[in-house]
Amino acid sequence: MHAQADWRRYVAIFCGISLVATVAVAALNYHVDPYLIHQWNTPNVQRLLPGREKLSPWGKTYALARFRPEVLYVGNSRTELGLPVNSVVFGQRRVFNAALSGASLGDAAAMVRHAAAVSRLDTVVWGIDAPSFSMELGNTDFERGLVAEDKHYFLRRLMINLKRAISVDMTMDAIRVLRGTFGAVCQSSLALYGQRDGRCVRERIDSLGGTSAAILPRVRDFARGAGPTADAMRELDESVAGLCRAGTRVMLYVNPTHAMTADALYWAGKWPVMEAWQSQLSALAEERRRQGCDVRVFDFSGFNDVTTEPPPQAGGRPEMVNYWETSHYRANVGQMVLERMSGGVGSFGVELTPASVFLHQAAQRAARDAYHQTHPIETAMVRER
Repeated sequence: MHAQADWRRYVAIFCGISLVATVAVAALNYHVDPYLIHQWNTPNVQRLLPGREKLSPWGKTYALARFRPEVLYVGNSRTELGLPVNSVVFGQRRVFNAALSGASLGDAAAMVRHAAAVSRLDTVVWGIDAPSFSMELGNTDFERGLVAEDKHYFLRRLMINLKRAISVDMTMDAIRVLRGTFGAVCQSSLALYGQRDGRCVRERIDSLGGTSAAILPRVRDFARGAGPTADAMRELDESVAGLCRAGTRVMLYVNPTHAMTADALYWAGKWPVMEAWQSQLSALAEERRRQGCDVRVFDFSGFNDVTTEPPPQAGGRPEMVNYWETSHYRANVGQMVLERMSGGVGSFGVELTPASVFLHQAAQRAARDAYHQTHPIETAMVRER
């Protein structure tokens, strides 16, 4: 009987110590919050972080629920980095860039559902690309439990955040924050209303050896995508239909990646699939407009005055004006995208409609062939990648 009592006392002490330690760790991590998973408009949002932002979907979904924007940007890292949230195009309306690095079409659609559940959206600006237009695994940190489903979202988020706060990696990073060794490269995207800080990208490019060293790896990454896929098109159609029912204006656009990325699709034999995808996008938008919805789709990719800027290997300059490298465009290009979709005129960007898409595609084929003649260095680099 004494042995049994001692065993019970031991178990009770062990469980008590474990509970206290767990609560202490959770409290520490929740207070320090190294990944900013439950911050909005707080001093923590302004602190400098490492160049690679961890658990970005956690922070952005929470911030969206607090900020409740009227204008939402969604897409992958190209939209996250390239579309400025402070554009005069939207006046005084609240704008948030909810795009995620590595996001698939499915990730973007989930972010749209979340934002629509927590806010009344006036406009959604959605950046897409043919290779990433799929439902395959995108941003691995975007757990679907982060998506709002009912009015009890913040209570559910508290439980999810506390569960995350007892992880080993969060504990180690919280200690690094307190010791001042976590990293201080750039601001969190939350400090810029969801837009990615260019200093984060600069550090990444420098680690690769500069802009010239990042050109071909980004071209390869772009062309490697599995899209476009039929299930992603169905997902987009369902998402747009839901936004239409809510009276939200939808502005779809094909990202203005560098011409070398479009050329990579051509040499990989993916050009016909890309053109079929563009036609499907124009048909989707036309069908929704017939139903009374404000949906438009623009193509800024391919070969034009912006996208054909010479890379360092051909132009001689260490950096480009319009691009960080061949996959990510700068905010000056993003501003042109927003202005064009909002009624601006110019040769940059073509609205895809059933009446315009085939003429646009014919013009792009001619521009592509001309590019091969006038940009031999870039063409050779893509062919030999």
